[in-house]
Amino acid sequence: MQSQALKNYKLPDKPGVYFFMGSKPRTKTSPPTPLHFKEMERGGMPKAGGVREEILYIGKATSLKDRVKSYFGKDLFNTRGPLIVDMVTKTTSLKWQETDSVLEALILEANLIKKHQPYYNTKEKDDKSFNYVCITRDKKIMFVRGKVLDIKKYNSVFGPFPSGSQLKDAMKIVRRIFPYIEERRGAKGKEEFYKQIKLFPLDSKENTNNIKNIKLFFEGKKQKVVKNLEKEMKMLAHEHEFEQANEIKKQLFALKHINDVALIKGDSFGGSTSKNFRIEAYDIAHMSGQNMVGVMTVLEDGEVNKNEYRKFKIKNYDSANDTGALLEVLERRFNHSEWQYPKLIVIDGGKAQLNVIKKFQARVGFAIPSVAVVKDERHKAKGILGDKETIKKFEKSILLANAEAHRFAIKYHIKTRKNSFLG
Repeated sequence: MQSQALKNYKLPDKPGVYFFMGSKPRTKTSPPTPLHFKEMERGGMPKAGGVREEILYIGKATSLKDRVKSYFGKDLFNTRGPLIVDMVTKTTSLKWQETDSVLEALILEANLIKKHQPYYNTKEKDDKSFNYVCITRDKKIMFVRGKVLDIKKYNSVFGPFPSGSQLKDAMKIVRRIFPYIEERRGAKGKEEFYKQIKLFPLDSKENTNNIKNIKLFFEGKKQKVVKNLEKEMKMLAHEHEFEQANEIKKQLFALKHINDVALIKGDSFGGSTSKNFRIEAYDIAHMSGQNMVGVMTVLEDGEVNKNEYRKFKIKNYDSANDTGALLEVLERRFNHSEWQYPKLIVIDGGKAQLNVIKKFQARVGFAIPSVAVVKDERHKAKGILGDKETIKKFEKSILLANAEAHRFAIKYHIKTRKNSFLG
């Protein structure tokens, strides 16, 4: 790969979707997926009739310029997962498509991943863990995980969305423009709340119109939504329904000036190379081997980032095996190459646990500094095993990360045990 040539692509400092192009690793069950140029001719895309290429990977960006540039830093091998590194080394060209907002980039990315099934998108994460936005037959919105998705049950299905937290932030923005009814457990208790803050449709007619517009918006037909709203606004004004016409005017303004700051803050697709010093801490909790769980907590520049915390139900062991459970958690965590990689790993335990992470890293080819926090009989920290310089420099953060992991693990274990008891 001519990395320098790729790095020098003149990408715009605007939101959009980018494409890593090249020759996909093929198998008998995965035929090549050619890029249909006619459907993507905007923003750097070549015209129809160009050389047939395959999409290796599709990502979305707050800034196309900054996001793509981040893939070609000197620390590529240390900050990216092996799957992403493999993808970059096989890339022969870059393509991109600008959007008016980060929200639209997120939706466009999901539509294109669904359509083209790029090799490195589908390999980097189990599609059963993806998130989908579903419109029910009675015109309500549902969020469904891939592992339980039954397309036949819904009127429309949009996705996959790799990040559940970003999807929730995106739907908050959509809801402010087009209030909708959410179909989920406990929704009735929130209906009154949403009505009070005007994020609930006034009647069935408004709900039907909003669902229609949400569907068009998720299909990438924003301009059609705008035209429909403009037409409706003029009709209401002509009939002297000025109050309703003004509400449509507000929707139009919001649609044309989408405020997606929440999505910009959370832009971490494709294994971010953020300059933040990220520490990940792991702990295992169980009671005599029963209801065994694992957790991951995260500190960035010494501050906890609860949005990045993760839970793992242990699947491979039904009796006490702390080191085996830890290995399972590490394998499952690092299978998510789209998650930002840590610069320091903190393990709760002693030499046995530290040996697990060292052997795991040697097997997969990582070189991330790791330490283990040793506890006394009261589960209070009494020492830290690992590189002395690292421990001296980050001791306060290491202990905080470990304490958070222990607290989070106990809380999750208690909840899991309670649910198990209740059947």
